[in-house]
Amino acid sequence: MIKRALISVSDKRGIVEFATKLSQLGIEILSTGGTAKLLRDSGLNAIDASDVTGFPECLDGRVKTLHPVIHGGILAMRSNPHHMEKIEQLDIKPIDMVIINLYPFKETISKEDVTLEDAVENIDIGGPTMLRSAAKNYPDVTVIIDPKDYDKVLEEIENRGNTTLDTRYNLALKVFQHTSHYDTLIAGYLGRGLKTFPETLTMTYEKVQDLRYGENPHQKAAFYREFGSQAGALGGGEQLQGKALSFNNINDTNGALELLKEFDKPTIVAVKHTNPCGVATAENIFEAYKKAYEADPQSIFGGIVAANDQIDGQTADMMKDIFLEVVVAPDFTAEALEIFKAKKNVRLIKLEDIKAKKQGYDMKKVLGGILVQEKDDALLEEIKTVTEKAPSEKEMEDLLFAFKVVKHVKSNAIVLVKDQQTVAIGPGQVSRIWALDNAVKNAHLDLKGSVLASDAFFPFRDCVDAAYKAGVTAIIQPGGSIKDEDSIKACNEVGIGMVFTGMRHFKH
Repeated sequence: MIKRALISVSDKRGIVEFATKLSQLGIEILSTGGTAKLLRDSGLNAIDASDVTGFPECLDGRVKTLHPVIHGGILAMRSNPHHMEKIEQLDIKPIDMVIINLYPFKETISKEDVTLEDAVENIDIGGPTMLRSAAKNYPDVTVIIDPKDYDKVLEEIENRGNTTLDTRYNLALKVFQHTSHYDTLIAGYLGRGLKTFPETLTMTYEKVQDLRYGENPHQKAAFYREFGSQAGALGGGEQLQGKALSFNNINDTNGALELLKEFDKPTIVAVKHTNPCGVATAENIFEAYKKAYEADPQSIFGGIVAANDQIDGQTADMMKDIFLEVVVAPDFTAEALEIFKAKKNVRLIKLEDIKAKKQGYDMKKVLGGILVQEKDDALLEEIKTVTEKAPSEKEMEDLLFAFKVVKHVKSNAIVLVKDQQTVAIGPGQVSRIWALDNAVKNAHLDLKGSVLASDAFFPFRDCVDAAYKAGVTAIIQPGGSIKDEDSIKACNEVGIGMVFTGMRHFKH
């Protein structure tokens, strides 16, 4: 039976109504600070915790409930005769229910002008201690941290005088999940800006939505986002129309966004299965989309399209002619939105700050652990011409464009570009020459006069020979092979200009 409840909440939604019903059920209420005042002002008889402990709140409210009378009442195991004898000797009454939520630390550090002092003052000490005490003793104590649970708890108390053991267990689990999240936010805030990898890595994410399934229908999945600024990230976007995003939609769209952030001029990135299939830059977004589509009109079908400029009616009208899963852009004109209504299943995502670059870690889950590295935010160390012929100014523009794209293609990766438009892409092969052969074989545009980028060095001259045969006039690659001279010699033989960057971009 629940006879005594302790209430101390920062989030006061529904607490007066909940406490009123508890009181009507004959449950004695203890409280603290502002919660106690609110309850008393609402006509409820709330006993101040300091009257129970015999010790006043002190240190500007920092110390209220850190007292054996409180924690003994919460932690005493009702099935343990020694515990019950001891609290009776100490004149400690059991506390059967604890309703607490914590100081608003997350809300505090979300403010742009927050100071370290403000943040530290909003680190709750007594609240987590009481919550953990109650959750530890869940066989005897009901603990509530979320106002959403008030109705369920009341229903059970009204029907049986107490909550069920299953309910108490689930509420206790919810508490430990929340306090873990809370502490991780604190650790993350205090550790912000550290450039070294800590000995222990704690991270916390908040669920955005359950997904219909994962990469495949037999896999369950959900989407979580990290706390903090979502500028430039998919989690900060607004879905304007279409079905709910799937696991693959989110993964592919993220890949498109990461590549898109390499460009400042109007650019379209089309992605299929996390690899770009068409990328183009132009004077306006319509021309960019037209070029990206023409780069591979076959693979873009059922793909993801990301734009770094507003989608207008003309562009939307062209997009509607094929099946696209997702279109993400900083904005859509009213005309574009009207056109897309005819394609109600296409997911439109408005991401205003689409060019913003997020900092943080790049992580990959492996069996039994996690790999963590800095994000690959760099492009090159240098531009060093290593052949007799130097690339022309136009070729150099295309080479840099191609190197930005190849950085985001799965290794081994080859990208061919002409006039700021991908004309062939070869992703994810175990041999570099296979990547080049696949790119050339599946190209939809004329490759004569194109330039080539490789994500890593050429181990043999075979790629140069194949590139020349395809019509390539210039090459950009990291360099660093013990056989660099073989590739340089091959370029000189056929009049191809080649530059080294000194930086590779493996993407696995």
